[in-house]
Amino acid sequence: MAIRWPLVIRRTHKWLALIVGVQVLLWTLTGFYMVAVHIDIIHGDDLVRPPVVAPIDLASFVPPARIVQSAPDASEIRLQRFMNQPVWRAQTPAGPRLFDAGSGQPIPDLSEAQIRAAARRIYSGTGDIVAARLLTTAPLEMQARKPPYWQVEFDAWNRPTLYLSPQTGELISRRHALWRVFDFAWMLHIMDYDDRSDVNNPLLRVATWSALAMALAGAWLLLWSFPRRRKKKA
Repeated sequence: MAIRWPLVIRRTHKWLALIVGVQVLLWTLTGFYMVAVHIDIIHGDDLVRPPVVAPIDLASFVPPARIVQSAPDASEIRLQRFMNQPVWRAQTPAGPRLFDAGSGQPIPDLSEAQIRAAARRIYSGTGDIVAARLLTTAPLEMQARKPPYWQVEFDAWNRPTLYLSPQTGELISRRHALWRVFDFAWMLHIMDYDDRSDVNNPLLRVATWSALAMALAGAWLLLWSFPRRRKKKA
């Protein structure tokens, strides 16, 4: 029995459309969101104030060699500001450690009040702090960052959240509602429902090749549907 190719391709196109059509719609909607909202907004650049650069007088500070004696396993020593005061920052295998630049004494981990004050200085908005928590387990939106860190949430329509280092008070990351929508859209777009990072996972590959087959079948059916001239008999 001869194979009726138009019927086979039509049925193939129909079933592929039923199977991957929803995912194609999700690709379209999520892709539109990711290009419609500017990436700087997604990054939350407008949530934080630019750093203030001020001159520092090095004459009254203890030398870096003294900090090395207190932190011999440090891979880097650098001068920075901490709570508007100059400090030496030592990067150690256990994490950063701060030392008072004038006395050389170690600075303990920050208290909640200090973290709130640091977050308030960093945040560019006007909303009040509604919660400050020291996290030892990473939330879903911070899976790429290893805790502990402080999570500070502010009162605003987009739920702005700053993540700060418990040792230095430095900004680790920022999150807000539009970023969270973007992250969810990215998950649907790449079809990685676990880590939201694998852009070459098997599910995405299967869906992509199925969508391509659906498009090719539809293109063939479109061309086949055009009337064809029959050759005249001599």
